[in-house]
Amino acid sequence: MYIGLDLGTSGLKAVLVDEAQQILAEATAPLDVQRPAPGWSEQIPADWLDAADTAMQALAGKASLAGVRGIGLSGHMHGATLLDADDKVLRPCILWNDTRAAQEAAALDADPQFRRITGNIVFPGFTAPKLVWVARHEPQIFDRTARVLLPKDYLRLWLTGEAVAEMSDAAGTSWLDVAARDWSDDLLAATGLSRDHMPALVEGAAVSGQLRDTLADRWGLPKGVVVAGGGGDNAASAVGVGVVNAGDASVSLGTSGVLFAASDAYQPDPATAVHTFCHALPDTWHQMGVILAAADALNWFASVAGARAADLTDGLGPLQAPGRPLFLPYLGGERTPHNDADIRGSFLHLDHGTDSAAMTRAVLEGVTHAVRDSYDALYATGTRINRLIAVGGGSKSDYWVKAIATALDLPIALPVAGDFGGAFGAARLGRMAATGEGVEIATLPEIARTITPDTTLTQAFAEAHERYRAAYGALKGLR
Repeated sequence: MYIGLDLGTSGLKAVLVDEAQQILAEATAPLDVQRPAPGWSEQIPADWLDAADTAMQALAGKASLAGVRGIGLSGHMHGATLLDADDKVLRPCILWNDTRAAQEAAALDADPQFRRITGNIVFPGFTAPKLVWVARHEPQIFDRTARVLLPKDYLRLWLTGEAVAEMSDAAGTSWLDVAARDWSDDLLAATGLSRDHMPALVEGAAVSGQLRDTLADRWGLPKGVVVAGGGGDNAASAVGVGVVNAGDASVSLGTSGVLFAASDAYQPDPATAVHTFCHALPDTWHQMGVILAAADALNWFASVAGARAADLTDGLGPLQAPGRPLFLPYLGGERTPHNDADIRGSFLHLDHGTDSAAMTRAVLEGVTHAVRDSYDALYATGTRINRLIAVGGGSKSDYWVKAIATALDLPIALPVAGDFGGAFGAARLGRMAATGEGVEIATLPEIARTITPDTTLTQAFAEAHERYRAAYGALKGLR
């Protein structure tokens, strides 16, 4: 048996998987985000450990863990967890959706070596600019920083005593030479750090350490359980849904939105704001278009409307042509293709006839247009998508998936009921580390059905997308 732990922004999930890759049990523990200032987003690392303990004890209460052989880790990326020489946390972790380091990111991005070595724009949410921000605004913290860990890797340190990262998560720091799959001494030096501050690197399916005996005893696991390198949340989720070969892609409608395409070659194009990262598997890379607010945008509107998001979407009926109202889902800035930390969301073209259903459709269409932006950006890099699968909470809305399929003019597969996300992918990586098995176990899940484009509305969505892009330009000009 194998366990996957997925450290999400809003909670930690644990799953137990058997040899046939069936989920035997699962458990979750909630997490909170602190926002002490506009644009800030932080978590207390100790809360991750409490959540992991809570989830593992709950898992142990549902099934025997005595046969577990491996554990895999997944987690939200880019977080800056700063430790002193005794591995004590120095401040709350600055999270992926924190935009305070926009100026520092722009300064690093102006240094040509960052794009040349990492293959990516230095986004404000990446880890390196956060350290420059800390050096500038909290120098006493920076001076005491002996080690920088990504969130799931702090969890690993607690689980194993080993300071280790893996390639897919490390690629989102702006310190990794993504082609060479190694830390860049030049980029570290440019931010006042050195390789001594960094954890060791392994591939996602490799062994990173063994579970501490004390924790094994606490949760009823055998001694010697290996902990795999794991993956950043999107890479681990891709392993979970079998998106590991060139031409395979997934669209994730979670808190953020991600169009994720696997690649067997390193093919960066930073100007598109596409993320070019290492995959969680050896000799494999991936490209992502990232939207900072996908289901998060729908949940925001639902809270304003005083309704449940599912109730808003369930009553929409069959897909309609986009209406006159537009919604730009930039509630906390945007990454692909704009790299714009300051832009904010907006409703446009509302009138007396605009009701709750029309505004709900506008929110879904706005995120759909943002996915189309990412698709166009990936296409510009040379990436082609042959097979697309939808995951995440938003994929439960047939209306939304149909809109995306129509906007991209691609069929979208929906897996059978079940969780094939980060925790499941982490469990698969844990199995690879424990057994030495390869990518062949990362199969596609059973597909329940495929949602096809509505070809009668393809042109209407294309025209609405042009209006959406023009609206972004107008909104940017108002700043």
